[in-house]
Parts: sequence; C-alpha cells; structure tokens
Amino acid sequence: MRFFSTPILFKAVLFGSCFFWCSCENDVAEVQALGKRTPGVDEGRQIVSYLSMGGTLKARLNAPLMLRYQGDSALKTEFPQGLFVEFFNDSIKLESTLQARYGKYLEAENKVYLRDSVVVVRLNGDTLRTAELFWDQNQQLFYTNKFTTIIQKEPRQTLYAYKGFRSTQDLGRITYYELKQGSYIILPDSTLPAQQ
Repeated sequence: MRFFSTPILFKAVLFGSCFFWCSCENDVAEVQALGKRTPGVDEGRQIVSYLSMGGTLKARLNAPLMLRYQGDSALKTEFPQGLFVEFFNDSIKLESTLQARYGKYLEAENKVYLRDSVVVVRLNGDTLRTAELFWDQNQQLFYTNKFTTIIQKEPRQTLYAYKGFRSTQDLGRITYYELKQGSYIILPDSTLPAQQ
C-alpha cells in the first residue's frame, strides 16, 4: 500500500479549495433578499364562504377570486375581482344583498372594506349606492363618509347623503350625514281612499 507524500496531498487540498473558493460567488442583492420576509399568499377561485355567529347563518359570500395574505402582523383577505354577499336574519331568511367590485377583510379589526360601485339592496327593494363602504361585523353596522344615494320604497323617497351615513346591517335604522339638496320624499295622497 502506497501513501501519498505530504507535498502531493498538500497540492491536492490546495487545488481543491481553490476550485471551491473560485466557484462560490454570491450576488449581494440576492443574499439581502433572502433575509427579507415576504408574506405567503393563498389564492382561491370561485369562492363560496359562509359566516355564522352563535351557530346561526348570517351571510354567504361569493367571489371569483380571493387572496389571503399571511405572515405579516395584519392578516387580510382581498377580493380584487369583486364579491357578492347575501345577509340573513336570525330565522335564516334573506334580508339584504351587497355587491362591490373590490373588497378587503381586515381580520384583526373584524371589518370589511368595500369600494367601487358598492350596492346594498334590502329584500323590500330599498337600495343604497356608494363609492366606498365599511361593514363592522362586531357591531353589524354599515358606514361611510362618501357620497351615498339611498332609494327607499316605503316611504317612497330618494336621499343624497353628502357626507355618507351609518346604518344597521338590515338598513332598518339609518343616520344620514349632510343630506344634499334634491333629496325628496313622496308622501301618499291623503285624498285617496285607504287601501285595505
């Protein structure tokens, strides 16, 4: 058995380390990018989601695309291609619908932010239109400080709230802020016989 002499072994180690030393080259930007934390994004298509509170169905959401961001301090779910929501009362009967072209759910605050052609319709036909709307799930309230048009069936009226409104989820109790001139109410004709 023949052993390598020290000079040959030394040359082999030196040559090998030079090979690895020369072949390892890192881009500084790539190394810095490894240290940055990017949140994970879950993507879902053709979403149907249910919200229940206390074991009772409260809402059903439909959306073509949902993005759920994880890993940062503010967890959020985004609906960049719009959404449609149906709200139910305690008897699980439909009470209102909501649609918007964009929506975002802020999990830590339990709030939904909607924008771009937001429309809320009650079962009786009352309709609310605005550019931006918040829905507070804890308090079950809608609110905005943007211009809002409200068309009600009973009493028949159209209202223009210049500084927005605040309302219960079923639009039963509404507070308007700075009603704009042009808002009107149509009262029933008192000279006609009452319908029974």
